[in-house]
Amino acid sequence: MYRLCVLFLFLVAAGFSQNQGRLTVNYENITPGAGSLYVALYNAEGAFLKQEFKGSVVKIENGKAQAIFDGLDYGEYAISSFVDENNNGLLDTNFFGMPKEPIAFSKNAKIRFGPPKFKDAKFLIDENEMEILITF
Repeated sequence: MYRLCVLFLFLVAAGFSQNQGRLTVNYENITPGAGSLYVALYNAEGAFLKQEFKGSVVKIENGKAQAIFDGLDYGEYAISSFVDENNNGLLDTNFFGMPKEPIAFSKNAKIRFGPPKFKDAKFLIDENEMEILITF
């Protein structure tokens, strides 16, 4: 019985020892006076640009902004962001579906005949504290 209890406690402790990190996303070159910055974090290729894993709305100050995500399991992630210039909570698009408001992606992935793929924007979190820069 004692061994069973020790084994149980070991398994429970092992489940809580998963490596997690904190991600700080710094943004630069945002048009001063713009609205709010919407940040979407994705943790799976199939969910990219469809269903965010975590999201944040941050204030833009002097053309810069910062979003922080805590408690992220080590692994691959990607970010999409847009500046909501008119503060309507939506990414405004034109008749063809092209964004009318500034957008940016992790690894500064480029838009070429459509949005970038997860593989172009993905980055690896494998340490306790990680910082990335996204430029508009």
